[in-house]
Amino acid sequence: MPVGHSINSGRILVLTLRRLSCVLLVGVCLAVGGQAIAEVEQAEAVIHAFTSREQVESDVVKISDKKKHTILFAMGIALLIFIITTAVLGISMVLFGKQVFVAHMIFAGFSVFLAIAHAVVAIVWFFPF
Repeated sequence: MPVGHSINSGRILVLTLRRLSCVLLVGVCLAVGGQAIAEVEQAEAVIHAFTSREQVESDVVKISDKKKHTILFAMGIALLIFIITTAVLGISMVLFGKQVFVAHMIFAGFSVFLAIAHAVVAIVWFFPF
């Protein structure tokens, strides 16, 4: 065999392998792309099943605005009582030297908890207006 002939056959072999690998790569990409599209369609079908239903509120969940305002008002009154009690206990510790630190911290914790709960309830009920 002449030297030029083996080089040409080597080039032909390399070009053939490149073409074959490109064809295989395109086939794999199409197969994977088809699976991805099918998975997306299945996911959309599942989500649609949950979101297509009408949201019907039961009588237990429905609360009138007046009742909501009454509940928030009661929470606000309790919050004010807790804050005033916390302040009185703190002042009695500082000015009169009474040992009421634990009670002061308990009422401070209740005040913070009720303040956060009051804010969350107000935002959930009235934020969208």
